Amino acid sequence: MSTNFSEYIQAFEKTLKSVFHERDDINKFSSQRGFPPLVMREVMSGNPLSVAIPENYGGRGIKVKECLGILASAAYESLPLSLTFGINIGLFLEPVAKYANEIVKKDIFQRFLTKQNMGGLMITEPDHGSGALNMQTSFTEKDDRFHIKGTKHWQGLTGLADYWLITSRHQKQDGQLGRDIDFFICDVTQKNQQVVVEEYYDNLGLYMIPYGKNKLDLQIPKNFKLNPETTGIKMMLDILHRSRMQFPGMGLGFIKRLMDEALNQCKNRIVGGKSLISYDQVQFQISKIQSAFTICSAFCSRSSTKSSIENDLSADGIEANSVKTIVTDLMQESAQTLVQLSGAKGYRLSHIGGRGIVDSRPFQIFEGANEMLYTQISEMVIKLMKKKKEFNLFQFLKNFDLTTKASEFFKKQTDFSLNTDLPQRKLVDLGRAIGRIVSAGLVIDLAEKGFRKDLIENCLSSLQQDISNLIYSYHNSSKITSVDEYQDGSSWLEFS
Repeated sequence: MSTNFSEYIQAFEKTLKSVFHERDDINKFSSQRGFPPLVMREVMSGNPLSVAIPENYGGRGIKVKECLGILASAAYESLPLSLTFGINIGLFLEPVAKYANEIVKKDIFQRFLTKQNMGGLMITEPDHGSGALNMQTSFTEKDDRFHIKGTKHWQGLTGLADYWLITSRHQKQDGQLGRDIDFFICDVTQKNQQVVVEEYYDNLGLYMIPYGKNKLDLQIPKNFKLNPETTGIKMMLDILHRSRMQFPGMGLGFIKRLMDEALNQCKNRIVGGKSLISYDQVQFQISKIQSAFTICSAFCSRSSTKSSIENDLSADGIEANSVKTIVTDLMQESAQTLVQLSGAKGYRLSHIGGRGIVDSRPFQIFEGANEMLYTQISEMVIKLMKKKKEFNLFQFLKNFDLTTKASEFFKKQTDFSLNTDLPQRKLVDLGRAIGRIVSAGLVIDLAEKGFRKDLIENCLSSLQQDISNLIYSYHNSSKITSVDEYQDGSSWLEFS
């Protein structure tokens, strides 16, 4: 694969434009379940997944910059298509390239290149969503095979993928499950490896990706187990953190499309004798989308140097969680803004804004719900602060590598002593603020590389406003709780 990447991506974008705009109406088939086979065949004709296959197996070499470029170009036209690529790249091909037995790689990569195969990842279970360490899918070992039994659900590409990476825990002789987690490659075309789809879910958005409930009773050959460098849990963290650091590719293309649509709408829509874009509030709303675009650009630049499979990302939870949460929040906020700016026509499944709201919403939930990840950011920061015996938030941020450059921008907001015993709602507020300070640091890095100055300045001002609001919320001592038995005395009819 020797084609220059700029030529390669241009050819890919030309194919997407031809398929989605000139021959088929994406707004029409985006409201139907599944990708039309002919559309998918043409999209895959240029082997876009070759970016995640090593050069010695015929691919383009797993350069993160190229992987993010493919995700961004796809997301500009179709977020579900980009997520399909993201699942294949971040949750199957890269883990296989890094951890699979050399004996099995050749056939897998060959089938991706020549037969347009696809692969996904099975972690989540009906009774154990984010609590992956409590999963009940188990395996036993006999002769040269692993016998896997369990139930998984909400896997993207359910019933469609040719390969699955399946997580499982070892069942000991006494029936107890081991603490560690192992990964196995399942090839559904082989005997005793068929995944039984018990139910397809009526997912609210991402219509083109099938999701469902999968029953497992599989016999996996010994060579098809991934080989962790230390423990399976560390391998899982490395895989998930790398995947989270590729979210900016999907987010960038999606937000760029929303930004272009918003600018086009507001320049051409006349209200009260003048264009929408001349109104101050509209300017502010568009600037928020442009700020989101700038932050995603900064994340892409960072990920392209940081998230290579050569690097171990298992300990990079603060950065990976910050990237995933901020990008996905920005995706949802930008879609909501475009719908608001588009008026009634935006509130349609066939409109990129309306569709964008339901398509981007699950990004805030899967691979760790954002509230949970914000909590983890705060917990990891507090742990580091205790270790360094530094409890002034500004002083900590000043000496923390991810926030050193941005710390002075937010000294006024962060120069206080942090209470390390916080309720969860405060951990979430603090995590939201820290994630945005991490973002600001990466935006400053992007500025130093020569990125457009006015976009950088607007973005930092926007982040400053957001962080001020979040720190205010953190300091607010309100202890509002839910009212369980609310029925008595709560009917307005009795008092009217």
